[in-house]
Amino acid sequence: MNALDQLASRFAPLAGRVLLALIFVISGYGKISGFAQTADFMASKGMPIPEVLLVGAIVVELGGGILLILGWQARLAALALFLFMIPATLVFHAFWTVDAAQIQNQFVHFFKNLCIMGGMLYIMAFGSGPYSLQREKS
Repeated sequence: MNALDQLASRFAPLAGRVLLALIFVISGYGKISGFAQTADFMASKGMPIPEVLLVGAIVVELGGGILLILGWQARLAALALFLFMIPATLVFHAFWTVDAAQIQNQFVHFFKNLCIMGGMLYIMAFGSGPYSLQREKS
């Protein structure tokens, strides 16, 4: 194994976990600081009991994001985030239902979410890697 391979195998899992987790931690925090506005937006998308679902979203995003960064129960956190993203993507980024001016933006967000879901599948398959609180075997 050459030096680049050794470096990547040691540090890439940590960097990947942090980069994937940042969007969830930032989004979860944003939902707390803008709770009422976010609940109203969820209600406008037809979500029932938006305040309850919003608390759940905050727990999944912040909790899952922090667990990913720490590398503790990373496979479980990745699974929770993966499952969370399915309805979130279909409800909030349904590019096929929006007016022409919004299609491109929602299309990009939809496929960005699919890419993040791919990252979650990698963590589910291979674990948290080195430099994590819980080193899992792949």
